[in-house]
Amino acid sequence: MKQISKILSAIVFATLLYSSASAQTPEVWSKLKSQINLFWCNDMGRNGYYDQKTIAEMMGVMAETVKPEAIIAAGDVHHFNGVASVNDPLWMTNYELIYSHPELMEAWYPILGNHEYRGNTQAVLDYTHISRRWMMPARYYTKVFTSKGCTIRIVFLDTTPLIEKYRNDSITYPDAHKQDRETQLQWLDGILKSAHEDWVICIGHHPVYAQTAKEEDERGDMQKYLLPVLQRYHNVAVYGCGHIHNFQHIKMPGDAIDFWVNSAAALSRKVKPAAGTVWCNSSTGFSVISVNRNNLTISAIDKKGNILYQLTKTK
Repeated sequence: MKQISKILSAIVFATLLYSSASAQTPEVWSKLKSQINLFWCNDMGRNGYYDQKTIAEMMGVMAETVKPEAIIAAGDVHHFNGVASVNDPLWMTNYELIYSHPELMEAWYPILGNHEYRGNTQAVLDYTHISRRWMMPARYYTKVFTSKGCTIRIVFLDTTPLIEKYRNDSITYPDAHKQDRETQLQWLDGILKSAHEDWVICIGHHPVYAQTAKEEDERGDMQKYLLPVLQRYHNVAVYGCGHIHNFQHIKMPGDAIDFWVNSAAALSRKVKPAAGTVWCNSSTGFSVISVNRNNLTISAIDKKGNILYQLTKTK
């Protein structure tokens, strides 16, 4: 009888655990809503395979409740060699036919990832003239979202040309060395110097800090070239990125900026804590940015719609 009792207890515990992990509902998601709401995905271009289609469908279902104003696509929309032109079939199989839910027919604000730089980067910009929802005015640009007196500025960066690894490999990444690194950094300095919004978030494809098996030189160049500009005016709340294919929240001693790695919207990789790690998770998924004048929250969402973790900043 004791053995049976133990088995029954284990079954009940497993059932409760599964129920709690699967209990995310529109009622729970509605608590994510704030004055301004944005969805954020990256590392997604897998022709719908792995978890891409599942996550795209979950984004659409959650959008019915959260009602995002826009979707951020933080690079590597197309694996593995970018696109050849605006007519490349990958636009259909990686994007249009995958993110087809009616609630995802909002403005998408993309940036270039390292995989876009393997192909025709100009075609990624030119797709703005093909798709009504693809909003990419330049390789780097900024957008202010406003609602009921609340403002948030998103600064979209082009990080591949900031990194020597890509600049020095003109065969694999033919456009990277053609971009003027100093011009972008000076532009960013000017944007941040005059930014007066309630919140400022900068988003690039590559991390400044992250636990990863990728070359340390990538983060080293980001820390050398980009980080000093991000820190200069003390108004950047979060620097966010993709590239690493898992979730990470990193906070370095003495730095007011929170560093957020958004997981892949298709294929994820393992992760473990490292210097500065507040939280990490190897699930695939996407993030939701929710802000009002006093609070900024970034929520990590997995493929089942579970809220895994929230980064919250207050004023």
